[in-house]
Amino acid sequence: MRIDVVSIFPEYLSPLDLSLIGKARREGLLDLHVHDLRSWTTDRHRTVDDTPYGGGAGMVMKPEPWAQAIDHLRSVGDESYAGARPLLVVPGPGGRRFDQAMAHELAGEPWLAFACGRYEGIDERVYEHAQEALDGRVRVVSLGDYVLNGGEVAVLTITEAVARLLPGVVGNAASLVEESHEDGLLEYPVYTKPASWRGREVPPVLLSGDHGAIATWRHRQRLERTAARRPDLLPSSATLAGGKELPIRLATPADVPELWTLTRACWVDEGRVNEAPDIPPLVETLAQARSGIDGWRTWVVRDGGRGANRGDGRLVASVRGRLVDGNTWEVGRLMVAPDLVGQGMGRQLLAHVERQAPPEATRAWLLTGARSERNQRLYRKAGYRPVREARQGIPGTVELEKRLRRS
Repeated sequence: MRIDVVSIFPEYLSPLDLSLIGKARREGLLDLHVHDLRSWTTDRHRTVDDTPYGGGAGMVMKPEPWAQAIDHLRSVGDESYAGARPLLVVPGPGGRRFDQAMAHELAGEPWLAFACGRYEGIDERVYEHAQEALDGRVRVVSLGDYVLNGGEVAVLTITEAVARLLPGVVGNAASLVEESHEDGLLEYPVYTKPASWRGREVPPVLLSGDHGAIATWRHRQRLERTAARRPDLLPSSATLAGGKELPIRLATPADVPELWTLTRACWVDEGRVNEAPDIPPLVETLAQARSGIDGWRTWVVRDGGRGANRGDGRLVASVRGRLVDGNTWEVGRLMVAPDLVGQGMGRQLLAHVERQAPPEATRAWLLTGARSERNQRLYRKAGYRPVREARQGIPGTVELEKRLRRS
């Protein structure tokens, strides 16, 4: 992955030479370039800001230095990356909130660029210029509901969260699977030697050697810790016809093999009805399914069998979504295990994925088979209608859309 950072304080990014990120740079896993915005100024004072039109306190970053920086990135793409464009990430309190799911999305990008604003922000026309110069690949991202002096702290945070997901950066990739926020829950408490320290004991189950009991204890701890500290993260649930509730949670890489198998099972009838045996869900490789986890936000439902909260049972349903074209929430791969079809889970998953759309999404869009009458009935009942102008125009398919209402 290549990362470019444009800032008026390039030395602020020096921590990226440390720890695992610095090691990844030295080993060639991360190609990072830090640029001084002032190098694109033309006056002897290297001025990057001016007073705001309309009055008000503070200063606004001037458009021309930023335009020159963006044009430089575009020229790098033309000369070295066959016309490819970076995804420009602009940290700011008015953007989509950064989370672990977005970290996975960004980790799937080959090239990221960061624009570190300062003062009262960047002249709004720069965003318009960037949209044109970078083929619409611009995203405003917020760390949270607070204001910082500049974007550099956010860049450090996002870069570390993203880079550690790249293959080879973290030595033991398995350590990434059960971390906080990977599946929507917080991580369980951890302990090391000695077993007894200042009168405090390690929980006996961790010393038992019973891996099943340990797994059960850790899952229960995750649920309890999440309920106590971040109840907003507790998973939603889908209710079967008999009243059984199954949790809906974000998928992790560990879910991919079973998700891949479920996809094949669910799309066999679709391929037959639409006379399309080579549709993507039926010919997708396991490697492509793994990359799909990075490019989409994917939710799964497991039937725990021994209790809905266990989450260790059969994977029975899934749906995914991603933001495209700046304002469209693309819904994909809505599936329910064949033996559970007709119990309302598909409708509930569809409603769930719509609720997860980011604030900038104004419509939901999806693609289904032209002969998939059952699917089309589900979508029509949920408020979807045929699009006026096809976005993909794939023969044998129907494109549907729905306006997303915001409370």
